[in-house]
Amino acid sequence: MPLLLQAEGLACGVDEAGRGPLAGPVVAAAVILDPQRQIAGLDDSKKLGAARRLRLADDIRRQALAWAVAEASVGEIDQLNILQASLLAMQRAVSGLIDQYRLLPSQVLVDGPHCPLFAAPAQAVIGGDGRICQIAAASILAKTSRDAGMGELHALYPQYGFDRHQGYPTAAHLRALQEHGPCPQHRRSFAPVARLLTA
Repeated sequence: MPLLLQAEGLACGVDEAGRGPLAGPVVAAAVILDPQRQIAGLDDSKKLGAARRLRLADDIRRQALAWAVAEASVGEIDQLNILQASLLAMQRAVSGLIDQYRLLPSQVLVDGPHCPLFAAPAQAVIGGDGRICQIAAASILAKTSRDAGMGELHALYPQYGFDRHQGYPTAAHLRALQEHGPCPQHRRSFAPVARLLTA
């Protein structure tokens, strides 16, 4: 596995999880790693198995200098659109990190082509979750936090199978939607859900 780049200074990595699903919030994480306590095995969360992601998430929470997780709700996604809601969740994660730890990052490195406004200089990094340690760490925290939240939604709405597909438009999820209709955690602005509501 190639080594990821460790950004210098108090660089904060930011990433989100949950842009594609039909249900649930979009979740973002912000992480400042401790250069004296490197975490082995960091990578894009999509390249890691679930058990490894959970182990790394524990390591990040224990060893990072600072970390925070935030979300934008289904209502905000429907009101703003998924891109703007994702950027809002990222802003909340960085603000939470600053508020909790009183650390202002030297720079904020955001995975992908879009970069919201932060209290510190920021840069969008395409493919950053597979290139920069801080962003990889954020991607792992965002993914594991969102998966845990979808497990909680499964307990409320077991008929949809959120614990298996995390709200993504799998064949099983689409069948459940067709059979049961949308629940309050389905994104009304997403086409498969909107079609059911207007049928």
